[in-house]
Order: sequence, then structure tokens, then C-alpha cells
Amino acid sequence: MREDKQLLVLAHLSQLATLALGFGSLLIPLVLWITQKEKVLGMDNEGKKILNFQISLVIYCIICVPLILFFGLGLLGFLVLGIISVLYPIINAIKVSNGETPTYPLSFNFIS
Repeated sequence: MREDKQLLVLAHLSQLATLALGFGSLLIPLVLWITQKEKVLGMDNEGKKILNFQISLVIYCIICVPLILFFGLGLLGFLVLGIISVLYPIINAIKVSNGETPTYPLSFNFIS
């Protein structure tokens, strides 16, 4: 196994692909994780965190849809999720580049 902080940073930042492409925030990290988890030190752990975070975001978005009917709470939920989905990949990419341990809030542990 090799140490590759740049690839770990790229894995975290790849979640922002949706901003440019309209899709890919789950697909790109999934491909990186599957292809590099055996080759790059720390990719298995970081990939699981990223995928758990992205799957959790999808579930929260699904929950927000019916909440739109309740005084627009779903819209507020979408706004908060949008901010979290942009900020935390950037924050965690910086943490990984500095050798710190990244964390994602509100993530369910689907992949362990």
C-alpha cells in the first residue's frame, strides 16, 4: 500500500462534482473507493465515511420532500443539507491534507 494524501483529498472533493456536472457526488467517490481501497493507505476508511455521508444525504433529501407540505420545513431542510453537502467535503479535504481525521455530521453507518 502506498500513502497518497492527494488522492484522499480528491476523494473528498469529488463529492462536489454535482455542482459542476449535476450528478456524481455518490458515483465518483464510489468508483475511487472500489478501485483504490486496496492500493492507497486510508482510502478504505475515508471512502466508507464519504459513501455513508452521501447515502445519508440522499435519505435526508427524501425525508425533506413530504416536509415541504408542513409549513415549508422541507425547503429549510434542503437549504441546510445543501450547505452541509458543500462545506463538509471542503473542510474534510483540508483536514486530510493536514493529516487530521475527518468527520461527517449526521451520517448513518451503512458501510462499516
